[in-house]
Amino acid sequence: MKRMMLVLAVLVLFAGSAFAQGTIKIGGIWTLADITGKQGSAAAQLAVDEINAAGGVLGKKLELIVVDDEGKADKAAAAVEKLATVDKVDVFIGGMASGAELGKIPAFKKYGKVVMSTGAAGSATVEKALGPSPESDFYFHLHPWDYNQGASYAEGWDAIQKKYPQIQIKKIFLAYEEGAFGKSSWDATKVLFGSDKRYTIDGASFKSALLGGGDYTAVLEAAKAFKPDLFIWAGYDADALPMLEQAKAMKFSPGIYLGAPPGWPIGFGSSKLARNVMLYGMWSPAINDINQVSAKFYKNYIAKYREEPATYFAPLAYSAVYIVAEGIKAAGTTETGPLVKALEQTKYVSPLGEVITFKPSNIIKHQGITRQKILQWQNGIQEVIWPFETATAEPVYPFPAWK
Repeated sequence: MKRMMLVLAVLVLFAGSAFAQGTIKIGGIWTLADITGKQGSAAAQLAVDEINAAGGVLGKKLELIVVDDEGKADKAAAAVEKLATVDKVDVFIGGMASGAELGKIPAFKKYGKVVMSTGAAGSATVEKALGPSPESDFYFHLHPWDYNQGASYAEGWDAIQKKYPQIQIKKIFLAYEEGAFGKSSWDATKVLFGSDKRYTIDGASFKSALLGGGDYTAVLEAAKAFKPDLFIWAGYDADALPMLEQAKAMKFSPGIYLGAPPGWPIGFGSSKLARNVMLYGMWSPAINDINQVSAKFYKNYIAKYREEPATYFAPLAYSAVYIVAEGIKAAGTTETGPLVKALEQTKYVSPLGEVITFKPSNIIKHQGITRQKILQWQNGIQEVIWPFETATAEPVYPFPAWK
């Protein structure tokens, strides 16, 4: 009996040692050719390094394994399969484009592991494919859905026009990339602004430079002929500078020129073309002055990568890792059921300037952030214009005419 007890004790000790020496594997899927994927994956690795340096989670180190989905649905689906079967990851994070995210959903459902999504705003495609609770309870969506974003934009422009009477918007034109992201933006814009008799809406699509396009002549000519008070383009970082160059060439300068890509090119603010361009987003370095978590993230990111985070997908991915790590710690496991319950109690003070919790959205049970910000490039810096409680500057209006 004593010998048996000794053997059992050794086995328990060995099992505990093996558990402590193991790793918790996080599968990250991003479009690495886009700034959002490049910096999002880098920020996620930064969070992993910080957590490991502080002792890891449950006596284990975190390991981030990244796969490039190339912005394509089939590549994204293959990435999930590879991470689940070859790398045997415990949880998934990442994502940006709705089209690519849509390709992942059947595989996500197949394996049933917790997903902490940092992208995919298309409700009519991605959220619909996920389906209601409990079918989609494994899926935690950090990024606002298109209708969340649209509602916050409408609220923001109403507040801005009330506070700054010189800014008046009656005509809105949306130039949107022809993929799922752009089309969902156009559908949301028509619903939110088109139903308001104060606004007249028009729009046209273009092929993004990210997907082999780059000629914006037709869409800009249509916008110029419409004479909008607010011109918005919804595409990717690769479209930012060439679209401005072509707008300048044809002397198109609306009252407000606003870009709505998931991320901006590194160094965009230093370009003369960037002067007073507005944007939608969830974070900017200006938030460092009012948020200690943002300041810490920003400082550590630059120290590690020697470049400035140029997209809110960086602090969003950073937050995703910390939320997952805290959830695993609270649950004591990576098993889906207990981990889901632990993540439902999340109250994460994020670098994005808000405390992240999860509440039901129109379809799924676990929606994180529901509000975006209106910002403006001023003197090379993204200043927050609205919400006013986190504003770092007043708007410069109108967008200057091209010389």
